[in-house]
Amino acid sequence: MAAKFEIFVDRRKQYRFHLKASNGEIIAASEGYETRAACLKGIKSIQKNAPAAQIIDLEEKAKKDG
Repeated sequence: MAAKFEIFVDRRKQYRFHLKASNGEIIAASEGYETRAACLKGIKSIQKNAPAAQIIDLEEKAKKDG
């Protein structure tokens, strides 16, 4: 099974999503969105932008700047 996005409504009646790994573990959690459409837009943004995202290790940066 591949990774998947799951959309749900929280206690504050906001839409949120989890990105789950193939083993079912949550690997990302969204902010709250007022509408389902906005939540879907957030998912699409991650799908589009994440493959090119840099990894910035702030702990390593702090050690160098230190």
